[in-house]
Amino acid sequence: MNRSVVATGLAALAVVLLAWKAIVEVSGLPPFILPPPESVLARFASAWLDGTMAPHTLVTVGEIGLGFGAGGLLALVVGYGLGRSPLVARLISPYIVAAQATPILALAPVLALWFGPGLLSKVIIAALIVFFPIAVSVMVGIRSVDAGLLELGRSLRATPRQVLTTLEIPAALPAIFGGIRIGVTLAVVGAIVGEWAGAERGLGVLINLARGSLFDTPLLFATLLTIAAIGVVLYVLVVLVERRLVGRR
Repeated sequence: MNRSVVATGLAALAVVLLAWKAIVEVSGLPPFILPPPESVLARFASAWLDGTMAPHTLVTVGEIGLGFGAGGLLALVVGYGLGRSPLVARLISPYIVAAQATPILALAPVLALWFGPGLLSKVIIAALIVFFPIAVSVMVGIRSVDAGLLELGRSLRATPRQVLTTLEIPAALPAIFGGIRIGVTLAVVGAIVGEWAGAERGLGVLINLARGSLFDTPLLFATLLTIAAIGVVLYVLVVLVERRLVGRR
């Protein structure tokens, strides 16, 4: 990542903080409704220094990683089937669309009831929300592979495995990474929603504590800032891997 990108990001952050501060000053809202940015940043630092934030963050990051991994792997397999087999597409596409159309907020309590408030339900929720965009991107990528390349591979007597690894996957990688970019951020949403449905630890739990029994609005905003930072870091990691494999700028 070059210096101009970093400088642009820092400049955008400064603009957001200044706008936030201006809104606080102009609106006259009390701190328990909209705290000033300096209060949130101070609470963010203290929450990390006193050990409040770290345990919840580790739990949430673990849920995100497992959910993204499980949902992403399943999406790669199913997406390939959808892209290569019209029969598979006709059989399972309606169910995939129906599952995606059902709000995850409605599914989360049911999954928590079925699988309990532990790690498994959070991983399933994150995997479900990750699955659709990656599966669709894989399907689109596979279907967009040049038919001439496939015919060339067959004429050279390439095995199905060789066609997959040397033709289909490299050609479909740009589309696949488009879905992965979306999926990795949605994994964060899925983990938080799962924690809201029932959990003992996690950043979603900390949000509920901050706005409820603790009535600590700066901590609430600091937790949201941590969640946003996790999403940005994961997205940047995906972009870096994409540049390494695909060569995009």
